[in-house]
Amino acid sequence: MKPIMLHGHERSITQIKFNREGDLLFSSSKDPKPNVWYSINGERLGTYDGHQGTIWCHDCKWDSSVFVTGSADQTMRLWSIETGDCLQVLEQKTSVRGVAFSYSGTQLAYTTDKMMGHQGELRIIDVREMNNVDSDTPVMKAQVTPTNEKALGVLWGPLDEYVITGHEDGTIVKWDCRTGKKMEVASEHTKQIKDLQTSHDLSMLITASKDNTARLWDMETLEPLKIYKTDRPVNSAAISPLVDNHPHVVLGGGQEAMDVTTTASRIGKFDARFFHLVFEEEFGRVKGHFGPINSLCFHPSGRGYASGGEDGYIRVHTFDDSYYQFKFDY
Repeated sequence: MKPIMLHGHERSITQIKFNREGDLLFSSSKDPKPNVWYSINGERLGTYDGHQGTIWCHDCKWDSSVFVTGSADQTMRLWSIETGDCLQVLEQKTSVRGVAFSYSGTQLAYTTDKMMGHQGELRIIDVREMNNVDSDTPVMKAQVTPTNEKALGVLWGPLDEYVITGHEDGTIVKWDCRTGKKMEVASEHTKQIKDLQTSHDLSMLITASKDNTARLWDMETLEPLKIYKTDRPVNSAAISPLVDNHPHVVLGGGQEAMDVTTTASRIGKFDARFFHLVFEEEFGRVKGHFGPINSLCFHPSGRGYASGGEDGYIRVHTFDDSYYQFKFDY
């Protein structure tokens, strides 16, 4: 399985995501220029220039027309994917930590940090009229802190009825989109949640935590279903779209970034690890990165995955035939 290596960032990767069709791969990093790539050959389609700080998060609308980025420069920007033009700059009081388009693409949920005397918030805004988007009059607004720790990520549930946030203290919270009130709270993790992603049909949710585990949850009830244990902090986790025939999850992480310079890459354990979704057993590893893996995502077809690391590289893998022929013994 020979990967395509993408190197277009000067600093470590913070998040990577495919669009719905999987022909485009979006990447953001601690430098201020998010990129878009052709996933099939690794050619860089372009960059989006305008931010002045780290890009913590991004998302793409379902029809691949609009791209949103959230940054440490206290702005959220909406971009035209096709032209690279900035459609809107939405000023915030603090850093934007998580963003997510609703399934219909009509609303945008985002979370902000607690800093400089301002509390961390969760907001939902209407983005149907792209020239008239206003973050000062949100559809829904909920104060996350000081009741909970700051939210590091957000995603939408089925039918756009609720959103789920992952927090620094290891809790995940389900919020009603109409009232802004908490519907469910789960706190199985003991350390901060670095990433949360849904299954293809939005029935399950996987969370990656610095407590060395990833957990699978029922999306509707937030009931914990499975736990995948490792010997290192888990920065990202993803569920295969081919869950019926190939029920697999992939985990990525590694030794803390601040300690990377003091150890060899084989000791730092920077490989992507594949687990069986049901039996929680590890069955494969893919090496390659020279630092912790910060973001992982499966291709929407399930025929490959991409990983972005602290080393600033993105690796796009396409599975060999042996991956599909592999049968788990039980």
